[in-house]
Amino acid sequence: MSNRIDVSDLDVYYGDFLAVQGVNMTIEARQATALIGPSGCGKSTFLRTLNRMHEVIPGARVQGKALMDGQDLYGADVDPVTVRRLVGMVFQRPNPFPTMSIADNVLAGVRLNNRRMSKGDQQELVERSLRGANLWNEVKDRLARPGSSLSGGQQQRLCIARAIAVKPQVLLMDEPCSALDPISTLAIEDLIAELKSEYTIVIVTHNMQQAARVSDRTAFFNIAGTGKPGRLIEMDDTSTMFSSPREQATEDYISGRFG
Repeated sequence: MSNRIDVSDLDVYYGDFLAVQGVNMTIEARQATALIGPSGCGKSTFLRTLNRMHEVIPGARVQGKALMDGQDLYGADVDPVTVRRLVGMVFQRPNPFPTMSIADNVLAGVRLNNRRMSKGDQQELVERSLRGANLWNEVKDRLARPGSSLSGGQQQRLCIARAIAVKPQVLLMDEPCSALDPISTLAIEDLIAELKSEYTIVIVTHNMQQAARVSDRTAFFNIAGTGKPGRLIEMDDTSTMFSSPREQATEDYISGRFG
């Protein structure tokens, strides 16, 4: 499995409203791809189409194709639950289950998928996932305490541990640091750099420096005006996008002239 995603002619609708139009892009395997652009340009909407989370909103639908290793994520015979297991999601605000212990938070997704595990296997998975999220050393002595007892940055890493526990191939992150302080943000950025050796990562961020630091490739979305659909304007290696973008709109956004 290469875990590459090829998107072609993707349109995203909410009812009759066309929210995102005509996206064509390749998300390379085992790299971090950043989605940037002004608020309301469809970055998060597009991100949610990659694991079919978009569909949980009534009236929401997608036209076009999103292929992972050649398999259409929207194929008639494809179960959305399977897609969401293969393509994990970390949200803007840390959302551990507040009444569950730290360990149970990590195991929540696995249990949801009805995987029966021995106590030993559960303990091993908890440790491996928390190590993967660079959280093990901070919480190993208090695994029975509630997830909500952790700091915001720790809670976000707990959510990442929960996402990787089900062994996905792709990790989607929707502004994972926007609610965090600078030190926690740095911890998440360091973690993304480590995780991309195993996972394909797509991150939505409003922080240009963050996009420049963590991503291998960057895609710039923009919107022509209120009520118009968001579009992918250009996509390239991050170093190229930030030094010599092809489109004037990209340069204006990256340099802070609008957005």
